[in-house]
Amino acid sequence: MNNPQRFLGKTAVVTGSGSGIGRATAIRLAWEGARVGLVDRDPLGLADAQTEIERQGGESVVALADVSQPDQVQGAFDAIKQSLGVPQVLVNNAGILRIASIEDTSDELFDLVLRTNLFSVFYFSKVFARSLLSAGISGSIVNVSSIHAVLSEPNGGAYTAAKGGIEAMSRTMASEWARRGIRVNCVRPGATHTALSEPLYTDEVVAALRLRVPMGTIAEPEQIAAGICFLASEEANYSTGTTLDIDGGYIMDGSLPGLTYT
Repeated sequence: MNNPQRFLGKTAVVTGSGSGIGRATAIRLAWEGARVGLVDRDPLGLADAQTEIERQGGESVVALADVSQPDQVQGAFDAIKQSLGVPQVLVNNAGILRIASIEDTSDELFDLVLRTNLFSVFYFSKVFARSLLSAGISGSIVNVSSIHAVLSEPNGGAYTAAKGGIEAMSRTMASEWARRGIRVNCVRPGATHTALSEPLYTDEVVAALRLRVPMGTIAEPEQIAAGICFLASEEANYSTGTTLDIDGGYIMDGSLPGLTYT
């Protein structure tokens, strides 16, 4: 794969970059020339991602933060900006999943998931946009949603609410900032091998997914990162307010797995 260096000279911030899609995205951004601010609450994951970026000759700084807390978001962003310059790319990827039926979802659990998955997008995007507008430069936000923003996920009500909210809020952000030089888009991953999903991927679930997904496979984080980096780059400079499905055809296919009408 050729290295297009689409982010040479730019600073990027990736939340949830200690593992999974966030880690893969941060590493790819650095490989393409970006200076990367790594944000996570897992110090070991951050150290591992930074080591890999340094191994390939990239530059990064680590910001340990709980993205559900606005003061920690501001502190992480300020530290990255001071070290690497004004960020021009923001990838809001941080997220958690808690399994519970609606009737068994406590207020505390719902609040935890919404604050981590949705409020964090609001906090980081606002800080990022204010920084860009103050500096008079353009930038790009990519928010990581999920196919479960549009497909129900039994026992995942808080998670689906957050992902649906991310997409709705992203469209509003895109509308408000389109004429001010800030693009906002979403990526909507399907089934992907990550630390978040692996505990759920029993042999039975994997077999069912391979039947359900038209392409017959589960994605690797690097496949999602490729789409994120495209939307973040100038190659997508006429795209805003859109959502890119990277799901092996999961959403578009309404057929019965293994069966056809005759």
